[in-house]
Parts: sequence; C-alpha cells; structure tokens
Amino acid sequence: MVCRCPCRGELSKEGRLLHLVTISLPVGAHIAGWRHPEAFHHTIGNLDAHIRMVEIAERGKFDAYFLADANGTQFMDRPEMLRHNPPPFSPAPFEPVSLLSAAAMRTTHIGLVATVTTTFEEPYTVARKLGSLDVISNGRAGWNIVTSGYAQDAMNFSKGQVEHDTRYSRGSEFVDVAKGLWDSWSPDAFVQNIETGQFVDPDRVREIHHVGEYFQVKGPLNCPRSPQGRPILFHAGQSDPGRELAARVADGVFFGATDKDIAKSIYDDIKARMAKYGRSPDELKMFCGIIAYAAGSADAADAMLDELNQLIPEDLGVKMLSEELEYDLSQHDIDDPMPILPEDSNLIRSLRKIFNDRLRKTPMSIREFVRLIVPGLGHPIFKGSGVEVADRMIEWYEHGSCDGFVVLGGLQPVGLENFVDHVVPELQRRGAFRTEYEGTTLREHLGLPMPKSHWD
Repeated sequence: MVCRCPCRGELSKEGRLLHLVTISLPVGAHIAGWRHPEAFHHTIGNLDAHIRMVEIAERGKFDAYFLADANGTQFMDRPEMLRHNPPPFSPAPFEPVSLLSAAAMRTTHIGLVATVTTTFEEPYTVARKLGSLDVISNGRAGWNIVTSGYAQDAMNFSKGQVEHDTRYSRGSEFVDVAKGLWDSWSPDAFVQNIETGQFVDPDRVREIHHVGEYFQVKGPLNCPRSPQGRPILFHAGQSDPGRELAARVADGVFFGATDKDIAKSIYDDIKARMAKYGRSPDELKMFCGIIAYAAGSADAADAMLDELNQLIPEDLGVKMLSEELEYDLSQHDIDDPMPILPEDSNLIRSLRKIFNDRLRKTPMSIREFVRLIVPGLGHPIFKGSGVEVADRMIEWYEHGSCDGFVVLGGLQPVGLENFVDHVVPELQRRGAFRTEYEGTTLREHLGLPMPKSHWD
C-alpha cells in the first residue's frame, strides 16, 4: 500500500512519496567516522572517493548529490582542533562546480548540487559556472545558495565579516541577477542555419540591464539555456531573512531539526510565507537532514554507531559543540544544565534556535546534550534495520515534517551503501519511492514546473 498524507493530496499517482538527496562527506558525518577501519581513507584530494559516492547514490535513484563548501580553513589559530578537524569543519577537497563537472561525466540521471556563496562571488561569474554545469550535465545542476558568515572566509576576499542582514540583502539581489542572466537566451536563439549563414537570431537574446543596490550587470550571459531552463535553487538558512529568501526564490530547502515536531514547525512556516510571493507550496521541496545508520538488523546498526562513538574523545565533543554554537561550554561543569543561548549570533543564530527549541522541550545536561548532538551533527539519527529506518522516514513525512530527506552516513561509504541496499528497497516496496528515474533533469525528478521565462 502506498502511504498518503492528506496535506499532500493523492501522491500515490506519482508512484512515490519521498525525495532523497545525499551530501558529499566521504570522511563520514560522524565526528570519528574517518577513523573506522571500514571508512574511506586518504579522502582529501581523492576524486575517486567522491565519484564512488555519486555512483552509489545514483544506484539508489536519489534525486541529487549535494556538495557543501567553504572558502576558508577553520582552526588555524587553534591547533588542538585543527589536529582532529572533524566534520563539518573538514576542509573541502575540491571546488564544487569543478568536482560536479567531473561527476557529470560518470553519471546520467542524478542531480548535482553545488554550494556557491553570494557574499564573495559576482552574479555573472556564478551564473556562467552553474549554467555551464547545467548544460554539461543535460539539465541536472542545482545551486545551494549560501551567504557565508565565517570570518576566516571573509579574510580571503579582502573583506571584513559582513553583517547577517546585509549578507541576505545582497544574496537576494544576487539571485535575481543570476535568474535574469539564465533567461538571456531563448531556447531557439541559436539558429545555426548553414544555408543562410545565420548563426544567432538577434531578436531571441536580451540584455538584462540590472542596476541595483549591490550590482550593475548588463548581460547577456555567454552561456546557452539548459534543458531544465535554469539550475534548481536550494537554500539552507533558517534565520528569518533566510526563510524569507527561501520562500521567495528557492525550489528546495535543506534544513535541520532534532525531532519531527520542530521539523513540522519549520516546514509549515516557510511554506506559509510563499503565498505573499504568489507561489504555491508545491513549488518548494523541503529536505530534512538525517544521519542514517541502517543495516541488516537493528543490532548491527546499534553496533556500528557504538563502535564510532567509542572513537570520540569526550573533550573533543565539548570543543566541537562549542565551535558550532560560538560559545565556550568548557566554562561550565560537564554535568551542569545545558544553557539556552541568545539567538543573536551573526553566524549561527538559526542553529542556536534549533538547539534551544530542543532544550526548551527536553532540558538536559551538557554531557547529555553532547552525546545527543555531536554524533549526529545536530541532525536526528535514524538507526535500525531497513524496515525500521523506512518506518521512521514515512512517519516524519506523514506528520508533515518534510518532503524528503538529506541522507548523511556516519561512516562512508558503508553508510550510504547500507541505506541504498536496505532502506531504499523497503521504501520502494511500499510505493514510497521511485524504482527508476522517470525523467532526465533534476527539475523532473523533483516534480517542479519549468520556470517562467521572458520568452514564453
């Protein structure tokens, strides 16, 4: 039987319920995942490790493979942390568009989502890079829009740290410019008529002449239109400006929540904001991040996580959570109550809100909170047999908490392989996920309409 959710209508007609994305973390999403004997080793600069992850995800019929990124290296002033350099702080081994262009040559269907900043880049350059990836991959590119708040990133671009709301104001205009540039060319602009000698129809290309607060861009973009119109736009910011940006322009949202009720509140809030921009909630797919530990049995999944947790030094867990929260937890006794922190940080106010919501619901000590949060990087852990993990995913979906999931594996490549081998078949058996790709573009995978165009 196909599971249904009243708020989503008769989705059984599509033959699936869930959308799945995975994130590129060959070192594993667990803080000690890279230390396990079954982990990828020497992943830094190892293109084959990334390509193998993309191929595993495509075997599992995932919608997309998502590559996170940063423009700086953390902990240069704190060698005790740099020594361990745990996820999600590990330096990105490749620039995302470069890596995903290579992945496009080894895959045929899976979407390829690159993280690119709006704070240190220019719209024309980003539109050209991502537009090229979209054409190279035959319409499979996506853009994870980030507004980069890390100080060490800013110092690599002759800038000081940019204030939170300014980053989002600039980012919003940046996206508008990129969308305009992707609409420079009509699909039939390139005539290439050998007999008449006409290569381009000048009436089917336009300059955008954008003049705004941050950018002045004439256009047109020197990159042709892709089969899906333009790259799919994702965003992951959970501050109020971030939610507004997502509601106005995003096709997909990546978000974190520690339980299904918190996830539902985020889901409902962003979807409700879309109406004032003339958008339907169906035009946006929301993906909640989870750490999956799936195996042939619940005992095997428990054993895998237990092995990894044994590899975490307790003081490292406290230091890592302190870094995430921009607050030194070591000033407290580890058995003191975990404090609720002000939600006014320029960088991580959305993360503090997620954790505060959890603590207001269930107070706990710092030790308990570290053990809860650090193994999952703040994401919920879905652990068990394929049936048990599938049960929980469908439970969250039917609760109205998400449209799909960003699946992270604590131990790679084992985590993703186990998910594809144990969870995906169970979702397929219930009619909750595709058994084959039904289209060729990322837009088709997500069931999204073609974007409105100047040329319509």
